[in-house]
Amino acid sequence: MARESTAKTETSITEHLNKMVLASSDVEDFLHELARVSARSLSVPGDEVLCGITLLRHRKAATVASSSPEAQAMDEIQYDFGDGPCMTASREQVTVHITDLEDHERWPQYARTVLGHGVRSILAIPFRLEGETRAALNLYSHRRDRFEGKVLELAEDFVSQTSMALRLAVRFAHYSDTAANLKATLETRTVIDVAVGVIMAQNRCSQEEAFELLKAASSTRNIKLHSVATAIVDSLGQGSAKTHYEG
Repeated sequence: MARESTAKTETSITEHLNKMVLASSDVEDFLHELARVSARSLSVPGDEVLCGITLLRHRKAATVASSSPEAQAMDEIQYDFGDGPCMTASREQVTVHITDLEDHERWPQYARTVLGHGVRSILAIPFRLEGETRAALNLYSHRRDRFEGKVLELAEDFVSQTSMALRLAVRFAHYSDTAANLKATLETRTVIDVAVGVIMAQNRCSQEEAFELLKAASSTRNIKLHSVATAIVDSLGQGSAKTHYEG
């Protein structure tokens, strides 16, 4: 029965994450919701967990989402020091668990600064992403030993499932950008083709000759080819030339 209950919980989390991906307008929107969901899932009344998401690109770290301004501030403290648990988790793809900052020795200055904000324990878990992008989910608590035992297992399992959803969100964003670029390219191509047709009709010349005339006009006037073509099409008074594309 316990295994069935765990399986149902994992399924419900996965379904919720997939719905988040589909409902989010972009990856950043998804990550902010993810940070809020993570914080809510692990918090209890009177014992709030803070959550931030660190993204590491070209050796530079940045918080791309957080559950609150306080969570973002905790992330940014380590950026000022140039290293810390979240950056290490992202860079080395390892879980970093600090049970009590008062006994921590690896980043002493960082630890003292974060302790000054009342944080006692930290858990940073890397996302398993594709390519060179590195990221980590960062959890902070004002209580020592907050992420022990089953809480640690739950957080790691959550990030494991989230990694799949995040990879999906990144792919959606890539395909969306690709579709938008393709649509823009087709629309530009359509205007140029129509303008070439107009020049062919007006000058009784070949398609190649018409295109050369269009390029010459663009060069002479120092105006982009697409702009010259648009002006020619608009001069017909029939409205803009459009292509039909469904991405």
